[in-house]
Amino acid sequence: MKSLFRFVGLAFTTRRSVAIFALISAAFGITALSTVVDGAMLRSAADSALNDPLGLILATGAFLVAFLLRSLAWQRIVPGLTLSQSLAGIHLALGANHVLPLRLGEPLRVASVVRRTSISLDVAASSTLALRSADIICVLGLAWILAPNAMQDVVGGWIVPVAAVLGLVAVGSGVWLVKTARATSSVRVPGTVTLGLTAAAWLFEAALVWQSASWAGLEIGFSDAVVVTTVAVSAQIVAIAPSGIGTYEAASVAAYLALGHDGKTALVAAVTAHALKTLYSLIAGGIAVFAPGPGFLGRLRLPRTIGQSPQAEAARQRGPAEAGRPIVLFMPALNEEKAVGECIRRVPFEIAGHPVHTLIIDDGSTDRTAQIATDAGAEVVSFGETRGLGAGVRFGLERAMAHNPVAVAFCDADEEYPPEELENLVTPILEGEADYVVGSRFLGTIEHMRPHRRLGNVVLTKLVAFLSRTPVTDGQSGYRAFSPEAASAAEVIHDFNYAQVITLDLIAKGFRYHEVGITYRFRTSGKSFIKLGSYLRRVVPAVAKELNTT
Repeated sequence: MKSLFRFVGLAFTTRRSVAIFALISAAFGITALSTVVDGAMLRSAADSALNDPLGLILATGAFLVAFLLRSLAWQRIVPGLTLSQSLAGIHLALGANHVLPLRLGEPLRVASVVRRTSISLDVAASSTLALRSADIICVLGLAWILAPNAMQDVVGGWIVPVAAVLGLVAVGSGVWLVKTARATSSVRVPGTVTLGLTAAAWLFEAALVWQSASWAGLEIGFSDAVVVTTVAVSAQIVAIAPSGIGTYEAASVAAYLALGHDGKTALVAAVTAHALKTLYSLIAGGIAVFAPGPGFLGRLRLPRTIGQSPQAEAARQRGPAEAGRPIVLFMPALNEEKAVGECIRRVPFEIAGHPVHTLIIDDGSTDRTAQIATDAGAEVVSFGETRGLGAGVRFGLERAMAHNPVAVAFCDADEEYPPEELENLVTPILEGEADYVVGSRFLGTIEHMRPHRRLGNVVLTKLVAFLSRTPVTDGQSGYRAFSPEAASAAEVIHDFNYAQVITLDLIAKGFRYHEVGITYRFRTSGKSFIKLGSYLRRVVPAVAKELNTT
């Protein structure tokens, strides 16, 4: 069973294929339905529903109660699962099944609980499969009890193979659940109450089908509604298109026909019920992504109230800067032979009595960057291969701390940022007013920046400000300074870049953030590594990871 869930999980890695298949199958199902359904009758059913607000509320409410009962059933066998998280997991899977093909939303029920609670994968998966098996057995059992003749007409000779398959699934899921229950007290075998809740859920779901048939002009008994629900739900097991478009309607109509109802009216009833179920599922599934907390996607912003890490507290209590300790300015560089020498020569020799030590982190350059930097008087550390700007900054911070600095700063080695303005960045740190200072291009002077770069910087900066709950004006600046405590505590969690994650990391740890205006001009030599598509593909997941690890 574990391998089954892993296999299904792999399906989500081919997101483009899933999306294309979902769109094609959904379009095919909708097109097929539109060619056979009577538009006038469908509009009449819609009008009837809209003119019956109480009926709409009761039908939708009954559908909600069905899922509340299923959530309570899940709680019965997983006592550590809260009702809100149980309902969220079920709703999330329900909503995803109406967006994804081949019922690929089902694993999200398990994923939701595992991600958002302390419930283990074994407990979540085994209990889910056992309850889904109980779902089908209960709805079939209800239909046979309430309308045996109708079920005989609808199912006919299929009852034996259907029962055999259900029996095998039920036995397999039951064995897995029992084994899990023996290994942990976090799950228990379902009893009569759990089965009763599961069966009752189908009665409430059938109420929506019953009401939808009435709007379409079909007067059916409640037992007929249970039969139609049973057949439609059973067919959904092999649904191909998102939401089972086409499959649900075909199975429902087959059931209605077997019960002696008109096919055209039956199709309108099926479409009406399916539309209402789909609308509910998308709304409930969308809510379940974010609520209750923690959301399925994890934390989307830093908390409103942030405590101080021990390093941040130590930084606030640090006294005046000790005379003679150096300021370390390091520059990550990749094939910057035309600019690196001039950058080094522009670095101040000392600031407020502190000597400035220049360090070049050569990220596997294939030109003369390292040699030119050495000749210009800088300490040079060369990587054997290109590791990425984030890796360079991470190593630079670590290497700088070996010099026992009073402050650490870095800037790009491409002459876009002015090394001679280093004093502006480190002064707030030397005076004990800040721990992390960013040189903001938008608070200073921008001599030249391409329009699309300016727009991208503004948009990403607004995002960083929103995520960090901090008035950030330049989230992508390549000129930054750190107190020794901040430099030691800073974590760059991916090798590609550092810009957003290091800001989120340090603010989350309680370090004091500050900005100063700087002068900026666009590079005149070398080549930028930033390409919007690849940048966003790498940075967005890293930001999400940072938000949920701080």
